[in-house]
Amino acid sequence: MSQTQSPTQSQFKSKLVPPHGSAELKPLLLNGAARDQALELASTLPTITLSSRERGDLIMFGIGGFTPLNGFMNQADWQGVVDNMRLQSGENAGLFWPIPITLSAPKETADSLSQGDKVALVAQDGEVMGILTVEETYTIDKEHECQQVFTTTDSEHPGVQQVLNQEAVNIAGSVEVLSEGEFPTLYPEIYKTPAETRAILDAKGWKTVAAFQTRNPMHRSHEYLAKIAIEICDGVLIHSLLGALKPGDIPAEVRQEAIKTLIDNYFRQDTVIQAGYPLDMRYAGPREALLHALFRQNYGCSHLIVGRDHAGVGDYYGAFDAQTIFEHVGKDDLVTQPLKIGWTFWCNACNAMASDKTCPHDASEHVKVSGTKLRKALSEDEDVPENFSRPEVLQILRDYYAGIAKEERAEVKLTGASAV
Repeated sequence: MSQTQSPTQSQFKSKLVPPHGSAELKPLLLNGAARDQALELASTLPTITLSSRERGDLIMFGIGGFTPLNGFMNQADWQGVVDNMRLQSGENAGLFWPIPITLSAPKETADSLSQGDKVALVAQDGEVMGILTVEETYTIDKEHECQQVFTTTDSEHPGVQQVLNQEAVNIAGSVEVLSEGEFPTLYPEIYKTPAETRAILDAKGWKTVAAFQTRNPMHRSHEYLAKIAIEICDGVLIHSLLGALKPGDIPAEVRQEAIKTLIDNYFRQDTVIQAGYPLDMRYAGPREALLHALFRQNYGCSHLIVGRDHAGVGDYYGAFDAQTIFEHVGKDDLVTQPLKIGWTFWCNACNAMASDKTCPHDASEHVKVSGTKLRKALSEDEDVPENFSRPEVLQILRDYYAGIAKEERAEVKLTGASAV
């Protein structure tokens, strides 16, 4: 390029935070002829069937969401992450990582594999999702992983169930990813890769971006949290989980419609971006909050909104454990920082949304809203107070529940922070 030419988009220097542990994103998704050749090879290979969680993790490898990892963790990395939240091997040794990303297989499959072998990774519907080059096979103490990551071994915890139900042996190795599954076609306006998200943020000229993590439709407290973040940052990425949830949670397509309606009616234009990502929930509370911050760094976010019971379930975690865990993370471990916000609620005396830092009134004046409370009221056809949710959002949710027979609705229990 001559000195008189203007810089191209590829030479444009982003204002956004860098990816985690890397100067650039490291997507592992193959395209074009390389993908065609890999698919042909996969048809000749032994197969491992992925769980829903493993499939979501593989897609995150593919799109660069788990930069700088190049595949499923080996035993040293599993041990280091479980016990100390640090990788232990290879070029990423010492790098902060809060939750193990592993692949399991039946013992007979593992026994048939040797280092350097290739194996096709197949979804439960038969789609070939990727190819793994075997580094090692190893067994783990599942209860130890559960205690460290989830702080419980209770099999009623949905994340613990996922680990206990894993196959007998873990398979480590680098991956080549061949598919993003149904996400690009099922959610064409919402599903975005880290590179696509960063391009949108760069085009807006944003530098500070707060991610709002949600697996629920947004109620009034969620709306208030996002608006606090907009006052502080250039904008907010409302980033919804599109993968598998637990029974009783509201499906992604309903949540997306409800969130879009809220944004269209109650947010100033060009302050919010709605997007989604392909993971399943682990319900790991504090540790998952750290993972949420880590991969939001890959998406270009400088902050993660961490409110009450972030990524929690039941009464396994304290209301703000997901905030305090960030105090135990080294200053150089994460660029993306938590935006910690306390209890938020509707105050009848203020006649407005407020928080425990701003409202002078007694708790008897407070209406504390949670996604669980809202789901419970809707699933039981109860009246929902108007200060719980916006009317346009409530209508979408009522229409959804109206299409489900009462006897087919999952029971929603109020426990832990959601019951307060």
